[in-house]
Amino acid sequence: MSPEQAPVATTKRLEFAIAAAKAAGAITLRYFQDGALRVETKLDRSVVTEADRLAERQLRNAIAQDFPDDAIVGEEYGAKAGESGWTWYLDPIDGTQAFVRGVPLFGTLIGAEYRGESKVGVIFLPALGEIVYAARGQGCFWERGMHWDGLCGFSQVARTKAEVSAISDLKSALFCTTWMQSFVATNRVDVFSRLCEATGVFRGWGDCYGYALVATGRAEIMVDPQLSVWDAAPMQVILEEAGGLYTTFEGKPDIHGGSGVATNGRLHKSALAVIKGS
Repeated sequence: MSPEQAPVATTKRLEFAIAAAKAAGAITLRYFQDGALRVETKLDRSVVTEADRLAERQLRNAIAQDFPDDAIVGEEYGAKAGESGWTWYLDPIDGTQAFVRGVPLFGTLIGAEYRGESKVGVIFLPALGEIVYAARGQGCFWERGMHWDGLCGFSQVARTKAEVSAISDLKSALFCTTWMQSFVATNRVDVFSRLCEATGVFRGWGDCYGYALVATGRAEIMVDPQLSVWDAAPMQVILEEAGGLYTTFEGKPDIHGGSGVATNGRLHKSALAVIKGS
């Protein structure tokens, strides 16, 4: 792909990803708060539902049709090789624990990477009617107030530019995380304690919702000590295009690092110092 082709290819994939996320989100809403939903526990103790699998199949089939040479990595169905240099990362329902308990803080995640660089990211929160999306060099945007038609569509709403908050004092920051057990599992309970002490407010608004909050200026710090690539894939480009930063615990801007720190940028150095205990 030539430098001249790169922006067009990125824009094309962003437009596709927005539509694909909404289609997958519509599938998940058909099962949301359904008492008959079948839930299984996987070997890693995470849960999966038929909605996860149906939504991911929908996404994979759509990619195969529109971008047959692109690689795909998904939470439920693994990896498919490609030859274009593009790789899609899919999490059909991020926050399945919330989903199965009828809590609306779950989302469909789509990320696209070109030769190792994060290019496209989408966070769709179907039960909240919100979507946050970005493409490299094209800004980050937020649509909210969408209504599901009960079938496969959502109402059209105006988009606004997504921007992180201007807060520059840790003591005024809202800190979020997904799962306390991930700090226990990684021997980082001390990190959690330090972050709670250093920041102004802690709330457990986790999974993709926490990252969306940071990207739209409603929270300042979102931290996950354990993060799969399909969970991390949209976050780097979304946060950076919104004016923030996304790195690993070690401070590396990398969706493959296994941990995630998202901030409004102004607090990133301070947040990493708290995490490292320095």
